Amino acid sequence: VIRLGIMAAAARTNAQIVEALPALTNIVARDNQPGRDGDVRLERFMKQKPPMFTGGYNPDGAYKWLEELEI
Repeated sequence: VIRLGIMAAAARTNAQIVEALPALTNIVARDNQPGRDGDVRLERFMKQKPPMFTGGYNPDGAYKWLEELEI
């Protein structure tokens, strides 16, 4: 009985993923259109409130900052 419940939950999760994929594909395609205005992309990025880099010349600090952005 437990195994059937796990299988049913997995099937629901898979169905949700399949349902979400077209929307995600459209978002990725829209955001990567050739000629898309860079200012719009920067504005969208800044709305996410990324951490600010204020380290001046600091290669190690810059690398750490980039790692934080990727998380």
